[in-house]
Amino acid sequence: MFNIVLLAPEYPGNVGNIGRTCVLTESHLHLVRPFKFDFSDKALKKSGIDYWDNVNLTIHDSIEEFLDFIIDKNFYLVETGTDTKYSDVSFKDGDFLIFGREKEGIDSDIMEKFSEKIITIPMTTKIDRSLNLANSVNIVLYEALRQNNFNF
Repeated sequence: MFNIVLLAPEYPGNVGNIGRTCVLTESHLHLVRPFKFDFSDKALKKSGIDYWDNVNLTIHDSIEEFLDFIIDKNFYLVETGTDTKYSDVSFKDGDFLIFGREKEGIDSDIMEKFSEKIITIPMTTKIDRSLNLANSVNIVLYEALRQNNFNF
């Protein structure tokens, strides 16, 4: 089982799409506070996220708590600005795939501290934008699953 981590997610639609992907791939979703949206049951139901009780979910109260939690685990920071492509990595069952906020990405101090753990999705620079967060999670997660023979 792979672990998908969203640091301070901003948009409930992305979290909902990623949650559905986690259910369908038997992946574990980790959300790290603070959230930039209402995370109540009522808000989730209003968004049409009726599968949420099937999500294997852990909520971490802060980035500090989360970093303490993963310090002895294998993880990757998925971000722009490195030469190491996600497809260059040999993913193992249990790895943590960490994604930053939709607008700002992963904080620079975390990137500096764990620079050897940064992987990227290659893309053109024709526009000053990155892929959607949910799409990025799917790209990296499905490569990890492919490498592990889609063992659900």
